[in-house]
Amino acid sequence: MAAQLIDGKQIAQTIREEIRSGVEELRQRHGVTPGLATVLVGDNPASVSYVTAKNKTCAELGMTSFQHTLPATITEDELLALIDRLNHDPAVHGILVQLPLPRGIRESRVIEAIDPRKDVDGFHPINVGRLMLGEPIFPPCTPAGIQELIVRSGTPTEGAEVVVVGRSNIVGKPVAVMLLQKQRNANATVTVCHTQTRDLAAHTRRADILIVAAGRPQAITGEMIRPGATVIDVGVNRVGYSDSGKPKLVGDVDFASAVEVAGKITPVPGGVGPMTITMLMRNTLRAARLHLGLPIEG
Repeated sequence: MAAQLIDGKQIAQTIREEIRSGVEELRQRHGVTPGLATVLVGDNPASVSYVTAKNKTCAELGMTSFQHTLPATITEDELLALIDRLNHDPAVHGILVQLPLPRGIRESRVIEAIDPRKDVDGFHPINVGRLMLGEPIFPPCTPAGIQELIVRSGTPTEGAEVVVVGRSNIVGKPVAVMLLQKQRNANATVTVCHTQTRDLAAHTRRADILIVAAGRPQAITGEMIRPGATVIDVGVNRVGYSDSGKPKLVGDVDFASAVEVAGKITPVPGGVGPMTITMLMRNTLRAARLHLGLPIEG
């Protein structure tokens, strides 16, 4: 029997309706509209697409977006000066600098320049530290989306064996920390695997919940999955083009074999992808509430 598909588009839409209600409540009761500043340096096509989608989603949810498009020739100091202005702009509650940045600009210095109270990506060292302590204000967007997919698909995390394949600072490490916490929707036993892991399949076959962010197309096959497991595929890999000329996308999981073994599985596309921008919007609403001195959850 084929696995149940976890519909990331549908779950993201449900959460966006919750966010839209929160935005409207903030406007009516406090006269404040959450504002997100996006900073795009250069004209990388993928980055342009991501920033456009983020600004469009802001408009759909009733938020204000402030887009700053800068040439790739901008200096690090000029970029830092813009961030400083945004830090002090009361209409801007969240700041997102689209990565990667051009050569010659240190990403770490730029991230650390953002006010942690406006760091809606959750990348500032202070916010990373809060995440580790189990007290996050802005959980990183993709890991937060993964956790929502797990919970809203009805997969219990309490005491579950979770295996994360991948140890990036953006996905692997933070999602492991989040699911490890002694908290609701977490409290799991977490194993993190990576390129130096011996006998990867021995670990993945133990997982009640398998999260794959390996960065390699179809790295996990059906025979590496425990029957009935929940599989979250974070990967998006282009592997040629369809007959119509569109890019053909596959995940880090071999979907065709995995769907015959897993209990629940996210598709690619349409699984984790829609959740990332949704969680960014939720963090922006949280930032506006923080600015007003309100609890981050309404």
